[in-house]
Amino acid sequence: MSAYETIQVERDSGANGAIAVVTVNRPEKMNALNAAVISELTRAVEELDADRNVRVAIVTGAGPKAFVAGADIAAMATMSTTEAKRFSEAGQRLASMIEAAHFVAIGAINGFALGGGCELALACDFLIASESAKFGQPEVNLGVIPGFGGTQRLMRRVGIGRARELCYTGDLISAGEALRIGLVNAVVPPGELMPRAREIAAKIASKGPLAIEQCKQVILRGERMPLDAANELESKAFSALFSTDDQQEGMRAFIEKRAPNFAGK
Repeated sequence: MSAYETIQVERDSGANGAIAVVTVNRPEKMNALNAAVISELTRAVEELDADRNVRVAIVTGAGPKAFVAGADIAAMATMSTTEAKRFSEAGQRLASMIEAAHFVAIGAINGFALGGGCELALACDFLIASESAKFGQPEVNLGVIPGFGGTQRLMRRVGIGRARELCYTGDLISAGEALRIGLVNAVVPPGELMPRAREIAAKIASKGPLAIEQCKQVILRGERMPLDAANELESKAFSALFSTDDQQEGMRAFIEKRAPNFAGK
């Protein structure tokens, strides 16, 4: 992996490199996103996506206060419209790459996930939150709107009514409220956040990697399709997996009453 200045990328040696942990590492700035952070996150996602050994990536923030407290307002304050468009496009490109990557992305939300931080979280497949986490899209307080895909992904995650409320009011919500509306999948005490995320990551990493990848892609693409077309997409992916070694191994292992040894082939 490359060397980074604003993020950390680590491999879980106990999982044979199948699990990576990506940490936004600017705790003195509440892990705020600027052009450098977005660039390094984009490069990290590209490198992890090119490594077929990686099956799950946990995305989190350094320090106890923030996952990512938002985009760097000081950096945005003097942007021209052209610079703002470029910044928005870079953030959207990063989020789309996380969504499209072959690996599963789990957001481990350890504190504030606001603005661009909430949008980064929304790009992950699902979220586990600390009890101390806070979520929000407060951009209207600054006279702008979400720019990294927040209006669209939030709507798809929690429904259009909740998304409108959060984007129009700029209100912050607790981890408990985020769980209630379906923004996060689980809320745990702060000390249990990373152990829980690693536990779930290990479970996913033990499954058929080609099957997990197809699940991810079919859900992502099918969400934007009419049901009949989405079902056809699922059928094609389902049948295509019957040409793989993993399908043979998985079904043989079930019949033989043993754990499968998936090779991703």
